Amino acid sequence: MASRVVMPKLTDTMEEGVLLAWKKREGDLVQAGEALAEIETDKAIMDLEAFASGILRKILVHDGATVMSGTLIGVIGGVDEDITSALTDTITAAPSVGVGTTPGASPVPGPAPTPPARSVETRVIASPRAKALAIDRGIDLSTITGSGPGGRIVEEDVVNAETSPPIRQAGMDQPLSQMRKAIARATTQSKAPVPHFYLTSEIDMEQTERFRDQFKQNRTTHSSITDLLIKAAAIALSRHPDINVSFTGQAIRRHARIDIGIAVGIDDGLITPVIRDCAQKSLENIATESRALIDRAREKRLQPQEYIDATFSISNLGMFDVENFIAILIPPQAASIAAGAIRDAPVVKDGTIKAGRRMKVTLSCDHRALDGVQAAGFLKEFKHILEHPSELFLSKEAL
Repeated sequence: MASRVVMPKLTDTMEEGVLLAWKKREGDLVQAGEALAEIETDKAIMDLEAFASGILRKILVHDGATVMSGTLIGVIGGVDEDITSALTDTITAAPSVGVGTTPGASPVPGPAPTPPARSVETRVIASPRAKALAIDRGIDLSTITGSGPGGRIVEEDVVNAETSPPIRQAGMDQPLSQMRKAIARATTQSKAPVPHFYLTSEIDMEQTERFRDQFKQNRTTHSSITDLLIKAAAIALSRHPDINVSFTGQAIRRHARIDIGIAVGIDDGLITPVIRDCAQKSLENIATESRALIDRAREKRLQPQEYIDATFSISNLGMFDVENFIAILIPPQAASIAAGAIRDAPVVKDGTIKAGRRMKVTLSCDHRALDGVQAAGFLKEFKHILEHPSELFLSKEAL
């Protein structure tokens, strides 16, 4: 029986994909599980695998085509099998977008295009002096609006055209990538209906930086500041489980695991790989796993299960010297932390001014699931952990 090959819907946010390149040609033998084509989703580039063995009998979409999820792009069948029914089913499939053929129909020659009618040259009405001045100064009269009777161009119009500032060019449109389309949809769906509120706190990072330096000396894996933020958030969330929740519409879902997403900027957008079950992982394990995920994210090689369904997320722009910012929540998360740069700052302590190391963080919250007191309690715990890392990172929660 013929097997239909369709553009998959790999995530809830994926509405279309780009078929980058076929790895098989029509007539090639295909084994189930073998890579048929390379596709670009809204978050990654991955192989599209065959669900059945046979011959790739028909390719309906060319390399580079953008097609809606669920669209038929090829058919696998036996050598002499009739695949008409599989092709006929494409009538109900979503239409192809961009390059490529329309699913379900072979190209049918249409009537020959009618040659365009020869355009009639528009006659420009201008005074003799205006024409002479325009020729002398190299000005195209068709670009000038006349102020004389009946729209006649007069000498003054030519002079004004020459002295008027040039019209500002509108620029060039750059088509949206699949990732940018997904970001536009996700942020609009989040920011518009979700009632956000924000809490900002300043954290003393001197002890955390000292702890990080000591940690690097004793281990082969070097943790980043983001790794420390992940571990601090995991401990704080385990102590404040009411923050590790989602609003479902009819209930507040309390998640059994703490799955933290890390915002990673790449060439055409943003992706958030997820470290699963962070509360059960040591700082060293988090550092190793985050580095591997970030590398694959930048190569667009993450699998869907590696970047969906975070229960909490962290975005760190400190490396760009950003002092403070706020993050938009991406459901199902009810809370997310945005961290700025660690900066030298004057600090009043015991009545004297001293140099300190400070970092501002902002907690974004979904007010449908969380209230200010809950969020403030979590943020206070998060701050305390980072200000006392030697005590808390070595606790049983960090093993």
